[in-house]
Amino acid sequence: MLGLFKDTPVVGKASVFIQNPSDKLFNFIGTDLLLNYPRWSPEVRELEKLTEGPVKQGTLCRQVRIDQGNRSESTFKVQIFEAGSRICFEGISNPYRCDYIIEAVNPTDSRITFVFELLTIELHMRPFEKLIRIAVQDGTERTVRNIKKLIESASSESV
Repeated sequence: MLGLFKDTPVVGKASVFIQNPSDKLFNFIGTDLLLNYPRWSPEVRELEKLTEGPVKQGTLCRQVRIDQGNRSESTFKVQIFEAGSRICFEGISNPYRCDYIIEAVNPTDSRITFVFELLTIELHMRPFEKLIRIAVQDGTERTVRNIKKLIESASSESV
């Protein structure tokens, strides 16, 4: 009974190797977040920056998503912005975290690891926790595949 109301995050994690240098991959995900996030996550229907200047630690954004027919709106804040290696943002209005970690494999290839955490599950959704975990994992795998496809196809077009 004690563990009944314990919040356990739902975590999805996926990695993929990408035939692009890590700095180019970071620019695609971090520096150009507002341009590219709706491209790799087509559920994002609206995205706007709420703070001035380039994307950096502390940047606030608002997004509207349509996930499996359900519309949601949230505000998030860039918590970590490490040029070339990592961008992490957290929901302010909703409890989630998106963490993109980029590692150079060699001068021309890199690896991205995406971790999505749903930090709490509302009480009425707890009976569906197993399905939520499956959907979150599927979503992280789809995200890294989409990023790989977009950035590698852009690179082959510019050659």
